[in-house]
Amino acid sequence: VYAAVRSNAQNTQLVAGGNGLTNFQTAYPFPIPQNGQEVVWNHLTRYRGGSMKRTSVQATPEKGGAFTPVTFKMEFTYRDQLKDFDPANPGNVLFYYKEEVVSPARLAGSVLLVHETLDQVKEPRLAWLYNAGQRRVRRAPQVAYDGPYPASEGLRVGDNFDMYNGAQDRYDWKLVGKRELYIPYNSFKLDSPKLKYDDIVKAGHLNPEFNRYELHRVWEVKATLKPGERHVYAKRVFFIDEDSWQIVLADHYDARGTLWRVGEGHLQPYYNVQVPWLAVETLYDLLNGRYIVSGLKNEESQGVEFGVKTLAADYTPAALRNSGVR
Repeated sequence: VYAAVRSNAQNTQLVAGGNGLTNFQTAYPFPIPQNGQEVVWNHLTRYRGGSMKRTSVQATPEKGGAFTPVTFKMEFTYRDQLKDFDPANPGNVLFYYKEEVVSPARLAGSVLLVHETLDQVKEPRLAWLYNAGQRRVRRAPQVAYDGPYPASEGLRVGDNFDMYNGAQDRYDWKLVGKRELYIPYNSFKLDSPKLKYDDIVKAGHLNPEFNRYELHRVWEVKATLKPGERHVYAKRVFFIDEDSWQIVLADHYDARGTLWRVGEGHLQPYYNVQVPWLAVETLYDLLNGRYIVSGLKNEESQGVEFGVKTLAADYTPAALRNSGVR
């Protein structure tokens, strides 16, 4: 990874108005960023173990605190981790992502497949949904920008997942600079197998007994919606951890300039595999008093598995149809 970052620092360039990369390897294309888009690209391509799979839970509690856990099986892999990856012909796919709903029964069996492209203006994100009720695979162009995110009860849009994901072309990006903030960090308690989901998910917010914050340097990046473009968020401000390039805080404003939703990415280093990642991520809706939390795995029998080896054929629409069950 370090060798790739060194090469990127010397060779990687933005293309297509900042919406794509050339001469990019593995992770962190801009270790010495010069603008807001380069900082965001470091988040989008940050090192996450190359490939992984996990079972995790998402919750969207009512104002009173009641919630129904939604369980997902998720896996992703960067292109250079595929068994059949050809460096001489890397293509335009940055990584592959698959997400299957396991429970509750009314949602179980639906599967989302995403091919995240490196240049999303030249070739927009490719996404498919397997509908368990219809037993059909359909293209899902809505899984991007401010399209509804599956099973989120309208509390999160497509590009909210992972704090921010996808194409950057609808916003003007400004690198405000660096500052110190108290940010979610070393969030081991939130990942403890000794806890139940009911211990963590409370009315209005996570149980503060298990949240942890540290004073760290962050990059501040402001995204303002371009004239003529459409998105439910007119302005977004991201705070990106200096060390991991993970977005840890995100403020989302509506068209009136009102602070609408606030995201927190609770960082946790996986020391055994040297991967910095999230214990959980949350998105609080300040206007309706609800929130969504995802990535919970306290009650799951197996943790995150890194270094999973797969083939490109495992991430095709045909494979998606085979993996979906009713």
